[in-house]
Amino acid sequence: MENIDTIVDGQQVILFDGVCNFCNASINFVIDHDPNKHFKFASLQSEFGDAVLKKYQRNTTDFDSVILLKNNRIFTKSKAALEIAKDLCGCWKYLSLFSVLPSSILDFFYDLIAKNRYKIFGKSDSCRMPTPEFRERFL
Repeated sequence: MENIDTIVDGQQVILFDGVCNFCNASINFVIDHDPNKHFKFASLQSEFGDAVLKKYQRNTTDFDSVILLKNNRIFTKSKAALEIAKDLCGCWKYLSLFSVLPSSILDFFYDLIAKNRYKIFGKSDSCRMPTPEFRERFL
């Protein structure tokens, strides 16, 4: 695989659990509210996702958090979600105001959903396949 930084080239990349129905719905939501195409996407299970996890010394088998790769930094859990919200259109960007709250409180609620996401929303057998219209945004 070529260098991660070359692939990203200034783009923000959201890494998500590709078999999680809630995570896939969340990515659809971001796509719908990102008309300026700030974000690219990759599943944590992909070759690119694995390379990012290894580069930043993260667990390569436990996909309990969305990860945002931005400016050669990674954001996880609630920090990632709030950082993503900053670049969404409409009122969604105001969710980033919650970043003034302690991460421990925000991550408590994030972890609660993350631990139960398969039970509540289900799980797919494989990662989502982007439509031709959105294929260039997936790594």
